Amino acid sequence: MIKTTEKFRGYSQIVLLSAWSFVIVLSSFLFLYIGYWVDKMLNTAPSFMFGLFLLAIMLCVGRLYREAWIIRGNKR
Repeated sequence: MIKTTEKFRGYSQIVLLSAWSFVIVLSSFLFLYIGYWVDKMLNTAPSFMFGLFLLAIMLCVGRLYREAWIIRGNKR
């Protein structure tokens, strides 16, 4: 008989991945808007907008990678 935790382990990883996807999208749009606002205030075309957008993506992907590394280490 399969234990309940083993049965739903695959679903928890899917939920975790979808939550991280939501965080990446949300933070990207937030940093994009903040960059747009700073560019508008300083009259610098898309400099801060692209910079903060890329920063948000890099930070989120880095955190996702670290989380996956921790989960991978716990499975061993």
